[in-house]
Amino acid sequence: MWTIYEKKSLLKSIRAVPLRIRKEYEIWKRIVELEGVQGLRLIKGYHDEALKGEWKGFRSSRLSLQWRVIYKAEKEQLEVYVIDVNAHKY
Repeated sequence: MWTIYEKKSLLKSIRAVPLRIRKEYEIWKRIVELEGVQGLRLIKGYHDEALKGEWKGFRSSRLSLQWRVIYKAEKEQLEVYVIDVNAHKY
């Protein structure tokens, strides 16, 4: 079982996120808690990927075509640190 830690500022900003996206985020958290990051890779819709550049070391998963969750996974400790849920800028 994985433990999810959410950044304090995320807990405040998540209220501004549309309800549909908040529900997708809750589903995302359940998958990570039970299956870990590997569970996300099994579901193509999440399009889980490693980030590059200044975000190197972090990962991104799609909650919708526009919304992403950005997180970092510590495999040795079975912990996931959620940094942000934001609208992807094209």
